[in-house]
Amino acid sequence: MRSTISDLLDRVVHHGERVAVERYGKPVAALVSSKDQEILEAIEDRMDLEAAREALREPGRRRWDEVRAELALLDDAAV
Repeated sequence: MRSTISDLLDRVVHHGERVAVERYGKPVAALVSSKDQEILEAIEDRMDLEAAREALREPGRRRWDEVRAELALLDDAAV
């Protein structure tokens, strides 16, 4: 059964639900509360920080574009 966007937002905001949005039976997006979004962003920040610290522990020097590309790959993997 299809729900209206208003119904879905009500479930997210007032009932704390997370709603998966599907297209052709496959999940393509999600509706989450702003609190959950803040938590997800904090987790991503923590992962980026850990990756940067790990890179600093590696011997030798690395070019900035290599580090930036690696961090971009980590961001893509988190999606």
